[in-house]
This record gives sequence, structure tokens and C-alpha cells, in this order.
Amino acid sequence: MVRINRVYTGTGDDGTSAFVDGSRHRKSHSRFDAVGTCDELNSIVGIIRRECAVLPNHADGGSSASITRIQKIAEAALDRIQNELFDLGAELACKPSDLPEYMELITEQQCDLLTAEMDAWLEQLDPLTSFILPAGIGPEPIIHHARTVTRRLERCLVTIADEAGEDSVRPQARIYINRLSDWFFVFARWVTKNLGEQETLWTPLAKRQESTNVAGMIKKFHVNEQDFDNLG
Repeated sequence: MVRINRVYTGTGDDGTSAFVDGSRHRKSHSRFDAVGTCDELNSIVGIIRRECAVLPNHADGGSSASITRIQKIAEAALDRIQNELFDLGAELACKPSDLPEYMELITEQQCDLLTAEMDAWLEQLDPLTSFILPAGIGPEPIIHHARTVTRRLERCLVTIADEAGEDSVRPQARIYINRLSDWFFVFARWVTKNLGEQETLWTPLAKRQESTNVAGMIKKFHVNEQDFDNLG
């Protein structure tokens, strides 16, 4: 059982921190970068859980049943993923060869589960005809944010492997993170559909219309405000 009496220890005041094996290293170490990014991602997933939980349960876009579906799937899946990210963060704080025997690690089972969920969602989605911009009125932009941070975490793992050798990160950890980024992408698309929204597609520069005159809009609004003030 974990028991934490206090958070502060003062041992990191010198810019060092400990790996799981007890050895101390500078906080600039690439492993701490990976662990910190994993923690950051976990926090973002917590925000996604909240945003899904507070979706208005009425038919302004998505139906009430669709909102409930999003909330139930999000809570079940994201609770699991937060726990898995916590497990992964602990694993990354040490070389695989020095991990304690009691530590439970991400396996092919967790990787395959992500794939199975993506396949289930994709059965309900139309094929893509363009790239998607990270937009939406619900939790979708935050889900895309999680996707991009997951890719950053993947780059952290590759950096560790480049610096310390391929055996410095377990293949299952890299596979899990690679699939998790794809998982967030498909999840965002599925949420968009169930909210009754249209995906915001990227339009190539050559096909985009002339940019809206935002400066003109600002000036027009200002003039209208002045006219309204003059009525008094």
C-alpha cells in the first residue's frame, strides 16, 4: 500500500532526482523528460474526462442518447488509460534491466485493446477525404492536444533509445504510445460524430478563398459601437 505523508522532501533542491532504482541524476536527463511528458499527458486526459462529463445532456447538436454514449465510453476508457499512463511513467523512470520485479508493465494486451477500440469506432465513421484541424465546440480540441503530447512522448522514448541503446526502452512501451496517439485521433472523430458536428477539414492554400478582412470587421464593429453610444 502506498502511503505519502508529505509531498516535499528537499532532496531535489540541487537539480537532481532519483530513478526507480534509487540512482540520482540531473533533472535534465532524457528519462525525466519522458516521465514529465507522461505526467503532462495524464493531466490532459483528466481534463478530457471532465469536459466529457459536463457535456450538456440535451439535444443541441448531438442527441441526449449520443451524449450519454460519449460520457460512458469516455469515463470507462479514459480511466483505464490514466492508470496505464501512471504505470508507464513509473516504468520510464528506470532502465528496463533495473526495474523491480514486482512492477506491473504495459503488455501487448493493452496495445491490442487500443487497436480493438479504434476498429470499433472506425466502423461508425466515414473515410477521411482531407486532413482534420483540431477544432470543435466540445472536448475534441483537447483530445487532439492529448494526441500531440502523446507524439511528443513518443519522441522522448526514441531519444532515450538513441542515447542509451534500443534496450533502454521496452518495445511494448513504444508500441503502446504510438497506438495511443492514433487512438486519440479516432476518439476525437467519434466524439465529433456523436455530438452531431461536422469535422473541420484542412483546405489547401491554393483552394482557400481570399482571407476574410478581419481588420475591416474590427473597424466596422468599432464604428457601430460609437454610433450606438452617440444615441444616448
